[in-house]
Amino acid sequence: SGMILLTWQKIAPTALLYQISPSLNMEILILLAILSTMLGGWGGLNQTQMRKVLAYSSIAHMGWTVIIALINPNLTILSLMIYIMTTLTLFMTLNLSSTTKIKSISNLWNKSTPMTMIVFLTMLSLGGLPPLTGFMPKWLILQELIINNNPTMAIIMALSALLNLFFYMRIIYVSSLTMFPTSNNLKHHWFFSQTKTTNMIPTLTTISSMLLPLTPILIIMT
Repeated sequence: SGMILLTWQKIAPTALLYQISPSLNMEILILLAILSTMLGGWGGLNQTQMRKVLAYSSIAHMGWTVIIALINPNLTILSLMIYIMTTLTLFMTLNLSSTTKIKSISNLWNKSTPMTMIVFLTMLSLGGLPPLTGFMPKWLILQELIINNNPTMAIIMALSALLNLFFYMRIIYVSSLTMFPTSNNLKHHWFFSQTKTTNMIPTLTTISSMLLPLTPILIIMT
């Protein structure tokens, strides 16, 4: 349900935003973008459940999608597509490992180390850390804002992106470099064979983390 709300439900509003982009007001878009990125960044700082973290990350991402709708609507579609791919990767991985909280991620490395690495890599991509795919839309949007004489807005958006990157880095730090208090002396869990499908996860992981070298081609297309 969370995956559908954060991916499929965004397609219709974004398509409508794309259609009416020539008649949009830039001041209203800037206000919506600042409120979305700040609310999404601050709201996700103290969350312990992954679905809430991803919900606030979705709010922050919509700010990046909205602010560029008037200047370059094609970047709005590109940003949404990359976000959907990255979010699908993370949700499918969390669903496969039955992980709902940060504490569960800290124990995931005992069950499947590659899956833990996929979760960490995807979260860094969602945070916009170079050289991962999630950095591409943020880079292009900031470039368009500067070209269109909005350097102040570009700085504010870049600083707000640090909030998202911070709580993703905090999750990775807590999950990999610390251990939650537990009464179980046996840290290694029995490994059961997976019955859920994993065919899409390798492809989605590649898309959500390794497309940055294709940026020149996407610039020409947009």
